[in-house]
Amino acid sequence: MTEQAVPGLDLERLAAVLAEPLDLDPSLPLEAELIGGGRSNITVGLRQGEREWVLRRPPLGRRLATAHDMGREFAVLGGLAGSAVPAPRPLFLCADEGVIGAEFYVMERVDGRILRAPRDVDLTPEEARRTSLALVETLAAIHAVDYERVGLAELGRPDGYAERQVRRWVGQLDSGIRVTPQMRELAARLEGAVPASARAALVHGDYRIDNVVLDPDDPGRIVAVLDWEMATIGDPLADLGMLLMYWCRPGDRCASEVHEITTAPGFVERDELVDAYAAATGSDPGADLDFFVALAHFKLAVIVAGIGARMAAGDTLGEGFEQIAEIPDVLVARGLEVAL
Repeated sequence: MTEQAVPGLDLERLAAVLAEPLDLDPSLPLEAELIGGGRSNITVGLRQGEREWVLRRPPLGRRLATAHDMGREFAVLGGLAGSAVPAPRPLFLCADEGVIGAEFYVMERVDGRILRAPRDVDLTPEEARRTSLALVETLAAIHAVDYERVGLAELGRPDGYAERQVRRWVGQLDSGIRVTPQMRELAARLEGAVPASARAALVHGDYRIDNVVLDPDDPGRIVAVLDWEMATIGDPLADLGMLLMYWCRPGDRCASEVHEITTAPGFVERDELVDAYAAATGSDPGADLDFFVALAHFKLAVIVAGIGARMAAGDTLGEGFEQIAEIPDVLVARGLEVAL
């Protein structure tokens, strides 16, 4: 790790703030490196000697209040501690924006494998199948959390969740992002198809294969679920819809490298994912699932368009933004197919 890897990060000041909560060694330097770019909340790896942590902070430019609320994400991780959901242990929350220019928190670093692109998939077909089913089992564990008992009831209101989600993401069309007629058409279809649901659960909000850490020795075991920035209380089908949206299969037009991961041999078909989820939760997703799959396509299209806007304004960190221009169009086209 190198200090130059994270522009604008004052490591001396950060080390002074973290000295007590992390029990830092004053004789060793604190090092930092950017992890995975700054497409949404920014993730920074910290190291001192042989010890490692992860720091999370909001993006540099325009922010969605709830999506970039560090205290909210920190509280979710705290609520999950000791539950059946594997998640990093939160260690320290700093509300003083003067330290690094924004509120931030530090959590433990969980060792394991993260599949971010097809080149990372060195799994046998059987291992890929076990990874597929582990994703569903872990999602079912998230939805089984008693969110009131663990102190997360204030994350959101389950009543009217789907309607609020549509209103929130359709509202982003007027936030300065690039908007196409097809995006407006998908928005209109979603507004006219909001399901009336009484389902309520802890919802991750961005559940996908590159937001989990796999056991380095057993890819059929998930050791941590990451990126809880969009967690709320709502309809659990939103998470299943998100997972299915990312679940690209051979022959599909995949929107990104993350989507392409599940085209590797052994990853199960979408129908099997749905059946496995129904078996794990004891509930049939039913006809509402198509709505949430279409919503997931629309939501990601809006998010990626927002990243493009921040990129144009110079408010992103990391590399790999050059290829995102066409992603929203691919997502919207698929969303329109699902939303028929």
